[in-house]
Amino acid sequence: MASTEEENITQITEFILFGFGDLHGLQFLLFGVFLVIYVVTLMSNIVILTVVSADHSLHTPMYFFLGHFSFLEIGYTTTIEPMMLRTFLSAHVPISFPGCACQFYFFASLVATECFFLAVMSYDRYIAICNPLHYSSIMDYWGCLQLAGASWVAGFLAPILLMVLIFWLTFCADNKIDHFFCDLKPIMKLACTDTQVAEMTSFICTSSFALGPFLLTLASYIISTILRIPSTAGKQRAFSTCSSHLTVVSLYYGMLGIVYGFPSGPQHEDLLKSLSLLYTVLTPSLNPITYMLRNKDVKVALRKLVQ
Repeated sequence: MASTEEENITQITEFILFGFGDLHGLQFLLFGVFLVIYVVTLMSNIVILTVVSADHSLHTPMYFFLGHFSFLEIGYTTTIEPMMLRTFLSAHVPISFPGCACQFYFFASLVATECFFLAVMSYDRYIAICNPLHYSSIMDYWGCLQLAGASWVAGFLAPILLMVLIFWLTFCADNKIDHFFCDLKPIMKLACTDTQVAEMTSFICTSSFALGPFLLTLASYIISTILRIPSTAGKQRAFSTCSSHLTVVSLYYGMLGIVYGFPSGPQHEDLLKSLSLLYTVLTPSLNPITYMLRNKDVKVALRKLVQ
């Protein structure tokens, strides 16, 4: 009996990503579509970084944070999408155990960092709209540097405990991950030992690093920014400034909350995979348009740079 258990519990050296399964001949079309999305997302963020760095009129706190955000998005998409593209061309994509752990760590770190930066950006807009006379003294260069540094450091420290708990689990002989990257729940599904501690830690991390910044963003925009402005015209201007940010933030946090904040059974695996596609591919592709390329100042700076 003991020997049978030892055979079932083996030391896994690699995982196999199943991606999207049988795509009924659409894999090459989907590969082309998502490759275009990936390249456009990368190029858009590179253009934003170049414009913000080159034009001195954009050396303000808002664009300072957006520059960091664009750099973060480049890392975020590059962590996930190249491996996802491989799953379209092959039904079984191998990834080593350390490679899977690294992908999960960098993905989780960049997700946490993005949550913190979204909260910092909402705080910046709150100060700019509600306290414009003291904006330059509050959001000076040193203050912006501290907020950005704290977001990066906290983001990369946040998932360490969760990663250790997950990759110290004992995994059975089955090493097939039914996903297009090394994500939390598909990995825990392969464990032979009890995952209750890891699941509870995941719930606490999601609540702390997603719900907290999301509530701060809502409070900054809705309660403090829009409700404190007395005139109707002022409210409309503030809401038009914040609406696109709020839309993307709500979509992003909503997807994270559904995928990681709630328990899910085998019947929800395809749904969770589709939701993961939204916040790993769709939202990053929309962010450059939402935050920067629709912005009049950025358009003027881009036109000057091209000329």
